[in-house]
Amino acid sequence: MSRAFVKETEALDELPERLVSEHRNLVTPEGLALIEGEIKRLQEDLNAGRESDDRNAIARASHDLRYWSQRLATAELQPPASDASVVAFGARVTLERNDGRMQKFRIVGEDEADPAKGSISYVSPLAQALLGKAEGDTVKAGSGEAEIIKIE
Repeated sequence: MSRAFVKETEALDELPERLVSEHRNLVTPEGLALIEGEIKRLQEDLNAGRESDDRNAIARASHDLRYWSQRLATAELQPPASDASVVAFGARVTLERNDGRMQKFRIVGEDEADPAKGSISYVSPLAQALLGKAEGDTVKAGSGEAEIIKIE
């Protein structure tokens, strides 16, 4: 066995723990399913690593499993907003930027946020600016402003 392989294995054994957000772990039903899916996948990876006696796979899966298990334990499932007159957690918001671009975002939990796919974390600056606002209100969005066109 080469020394390079040993160093790689040792490095995986010493992976730093993933930082857990200081914010409440609010989740949509889809976000909760995402967390549960990650745990299931990681448990399968862990079992496969154990069966093949792959220390690297075991270390990676165990490392990520600790994070996702903690996220599941602290998850606070939020019911869908019953009132679409103001922006709330889980809402889909259509914005018109001051340059004329139209954008749609859904406000979700931190683990399910993916701005490229149209979802932003409820703790992001844009979401914080939107929460509690109504259609027609203007908010700061990046270096410009945006008007709330629609809340779903």
